[in-house]
Amino acid sequence: MLGICRGRRKFLAASLSLLCIPAITWIYLFAGSFEDGKPVSLSPLESQAHSPRYTASSQRERESLEVRVREVEEENRALRRQLSLAQGRAPAHRRGNHSKTYSMEEGTGDSENLRAGIVAGNSSECGQQPVVEKCETIHVAIVCAGYNASRDVVTLVKSVLFHRRNPLHFHLIADSIAEQILATLFQTWMVPAVRVDFYNADELKSEVSWIPNKHYSGIYGLMKLVLTKTLPANLERVIVLDTDITFATDIAELWAVFHKFKGQQVLGLVENQSDWYLGNLWKNHRPWPALGRGYNTGVILLLLDKLRKMKWEQMWRLTAERELMGMLSTSLADQDIFNAVIKQNPFLVYQLPCFWNVQLSDHTRSEQCYRDVSDLKLQKQLSELDEDDLCYEFRRERFTVHRTHLYFLHYEYEPAADSTDVTLVAQLSMDRLQMLEAICKHWEGPISLALYLSDAEAQQFLRYAQGSEVLMSRHNVGYHIVYKEGQFYPVNLLRNVAMKHISTPYMFLSDIDFLPMYGLYEYLRKSVIQLDLANTKKAMIVPAFETLRYRLSFPKSKAELLSMLDMGTLFTFRYHVWTKGHAPTNFAKWRTATTPYRVEWEADFEPYVVVRRDCPEYDRRFVGFGWNKVAHIMELDAQEYEFTVLPNAYMIHMPHAPSFDITKFRSNKQYRICLKTLKEEFQQDMSRRYGFAALKYLTAENNS
Repeated sequence: MLGICRGRRKFLAASLSLLCIPAITWIYLFAGSFEDGKPVSLSPLESQAHSPRYTASSQRERESLEVRVREVEEENRALRRQLSLAQGRAPAHRRGNHSKTYSMEEGTGDSENLRAGIVAGNSSECGQQPVVEKCETIHVAIVCAGYNASRDVVTLVKSVLFHRRNPLHFHLIADSIAEQILATLFQTWMVPAVRVDFYNADELKSEVSWIPNKHYSGIYGLMKLVLTKTLPANLERVIVLDTDITFATDIAELWAVFHKFKGQQVLGLVENQSDWYLGNLWKNHRPWPALGRGYNTGVILLLLDKLRKMKWEQMWRLTAERELMGMLSTSLADQDIFNAVIKQNPFLVYQLPCFWNVQLSDHTRSEQCYRDVSDLKLQKQLSELDEDDLCYEFRRERFTVHRTHLYFLHYEYEPAADSTDVTLVAQLSMDRLQMLEAICKHWEGPISLALYLSDAEAQQFLRYAQGSEVLMSRHNVGYHIVYKEGQFYPVNLLRNVAMKHISTPYMFLSDIDFLPMYGLYEYLRKSVIQLDLANTKKAMIVPAFETLRYRLSFPKSKAELLSMLDMGTLFTFRYHVWTKGHAPTNFAKWRTATTPYRVEWEADFEPYVVVRRDCPEYDRRFVGFGWNKVAHIMELDAQEYEFTVLPNAYMIHMPHAPSFDITKFRSNKQYRICLKTLKEEFQQDMSRRYGFAALKYLTAENNS
């Protein structure tokens, strides 16, 4: 069995040992009580004379020993009962030669069974428990083909492993490419209590190749239909998952739903969250038959034993043949055929709650699930995503789930009682770590930081922080680790994480490579009162400057900054490469301003602002370099925030080597094309959300 339960041989050996111990004890006690036909004392005290001095003590010891013997006997009876239960279970069955087995089990010592590929159905060596027993193996089936799907499977498996407590057995129906990739991965991924079996998907093609399929998944999108034939005959139940699923809870909770099936229910499915099967998405849209909205097959619970008894193979084949006479092909692969079968046999389905398969593709009603269910169990990512799309990786990144460790170091802070407190919000990766101490010296208020790190880098950061007197002396800095996943830097996700975990009513949205002026924290708190931020929708702008010098004598006042600006030691931020980003701040007016002044939004405006904590989040579709702040400022403007420049505030950007993402932007044409596509889609979303008021953004973009 898997690592969580002991191996069968070890269990048997341990059981025999425990049975022998009390037996030997009894033999010793009673056989040793006689010598030459005469009783022999069990107490060493009785070797001395039967004097009154020792009689009471000897009697107590004898009674104590008899009590202990009775306890051992009772333990022996309990152990026999446990063994009788274990022997009553079905024995393990040897797998056929149609699959390959890889196990990440550690410490069982049962290599012979591992090579043979033993499967014990859904039984376990542990005692039966209500719902899901502690050592019950959970079986998961996934169809996987090609390089992209293999990457998705890794994300899926990580999310399952992150929450699971039970042993897992993955059944992967894979092509040769996916098997090569994933077999190596699992062999080198030393995770205990996980088994993986591979089934040759190419050998199954003949089972479904007769079905014309328009879906991008191709022939592999139909293979879930033949799982009753493909998976071991002794396997009774299995959870079937699409590769683009991410779990947010223990999969055992989903496995437990099998116990709720009644009667002839053999399929557990979530209702489709789009109008696809209602046939009203476009003119002449003609979907396959379905019960109401139909069901989505991204997550399926299959009672395999009952399906086989119902002759599932014959059932779905007859249905598919009949419907194909009129439909000619499937549009959504296996999902169309599942729904056609259910339409005729609605008693087969147990409807799962929507949170077990939240569908985030276009035209879905998934927001209904968010409103109805506060504990989101599962996210299904872009089920209609085209992997041949040149911007596939950009789109996919938006829905990547990143493991997040909040408050990695000790945090302790109570916001000021006057409700003017401001938290500095920023994000960083390992290559900007050197900025932390400098920022802490410039900003005495609370700070919320999201750090994008690998597990190894997180430990390096821990050692760095613990060795820094500056950082260890500050308990009002929240460090939130977002662990690396994917190829892009999720800049806006990081900002959202840092924003979400502040305790003050206001926040200063900055970047890690900027140093705020000395005293900015107190100045902003006074400005909050002066501009009545509590009762108005204002975004206070902190003008941004930059230096090209790594060693800078930081200006201690506005007058000193203006002098350095005139001498060429400082410049307005990005004036030489991206003037539009900060031009609306109107630096000429700021030079002489003594009171706050209002500025209007312009195309590509991306100032650093102070806002209330209830401001909108950053849009996650923008990753890496480009438009990540521009889109947020546009959203603030659409929500009628008033942009007000502070006359005596400033921040200075410190020089550093170009980031990996800006290098990709500059050198990769496709990167720039995808960014342009994402911009256009964002503007379309803005038009849908804000209507006529959002037309100015399209006009401004066309004129810029």
